[in-house]
Amino acid sequence: MKTFKDIQFFPSMGGNLKSSTKFDNGFELSVIAGEFAYSAPRENNEDPDFFLEFEVAVFNSDGEFTREFFSEDTNDDVLGWQDRDEIDSLMLLIQSK
Repeated sequence: MKTFKDIQFFPSMGGNLKSSTKFDNGFELSVIAGEFAYSAPRENNEDPDFFLEFEVAVFNSDGEFTREFFSEDTNDDVLGWQDRDEIDSLMLLIQSK
């Protein structure tokens, strides 16, 4: 099973860090951090260890946003301020589908 430690981050335009992790079942997890992301701190930095929390989104096999793995009261396509443990839990949930 993939966990947060398996995520590979890359610099993106504007100084944010981004990642895209694909799973065998067709789902994809996006994790970003930086000045314009719902992350902590909201600053640009090239080291993922600098960040305590990240913004995440999940895409289905058609490349569309899905809230399937979010709580029912979530009304946005992204979750902000997710720590490593929360991302691990989300990744395990996605992979168990």
